[in-house]
Amino acid sequence: MTEEPHARSRRLREIAEGAARSVQEQLREAFRGRMTVDHKRDARDVVTVHDKNAEKAIAAYIFEHEPDSRLLGEEGGAVGDGSVSWFVDPIDGTSNFVDGIAFWCISIAAAVDGEVVAAVILDPMADDLFAADLDGAWLNGSAMRSNAAKAEAEATLITGYPNARQLSAHGGVALTDFAELVLAFRALRRPGSAALTLAHVAAGWADAAAGFSVNPWDVSAAELIVRQAGGTYVPLAVGQSERPAHSYEHRGYVAVGGGGSYPTLMAVARDIAARS
Repeated sequence: MTEEPHARSRRLREIAEGAARSVQEQLREAFRGRMTVDHKRDARDVVTVHDKNAEKAIAAYIFEHEPDSRLLGEEGGAVGDGSVSWFVDPIDGTSNFVDGIAFWCISIAAAVDGEVVAAVILDPMADDLFAADLDGAWLNGSAMRSNAAKAEAEATLITGYPNARQLSAHGGVALTDFAELVLAFRALRRPGSAALTLAHVAAGWADAAAGFSVNPWDVSAAELIVRQAGGTYVPLAVGQSERPAHSYEHRGYVAVGGGGSYPTLMAVARDIAARS
């Protein structure tokens, strides 16, 4: 018999939770220890053996519990050809992990027919598990509802914009955008993990988030968690000639917690996307 969609979604969420928990302790033990750091695109794009080992362990867990899988990981690329697509970031916020800053997470999402139906973000150090499926969103097993300040002047925005590449590309215009956001919001923070930032919006711990240089494994789980918690997630085609078919394929996003309305943020974000 064909598995009912909601039942399948719940089962895939449970697999994602198990996969994330399977590497939690090894990453906790490695954190703030000695480690060799390698680089990918440049000196700002770091990776460690712990990223690679955790991704392998997560992949092994997923294929053991759902053989009909295809996995796209940040470190290992695409593996498998099954009907369930998994997006895995073993350490989102590797730079924080390397520096000993406790703001990084494990992000896992499962998609069926191109649509994400199950998602997990685990903050290993705080032991906070954010999860969602077709039935809702949960924080450590309790139902989660996003709740944001109504106006920008009362709200906290989290964004990594502008980073060094964006400054090089846009120069003073990027600084003008940043200044406009700083002036519009009560507070602006740059903690350094897109997935965990978005989970905080879903939990009501931050009011809004924006990013303009993300990959599917950064946002696929977080998007579902934000939406199912009652927040808004707006994908933005940043530097993409055609609008992607799926929201997690967009290079940018704006997320706002439930009840928030932030016109300055949306206007600035659309301007950034349009000129990238």
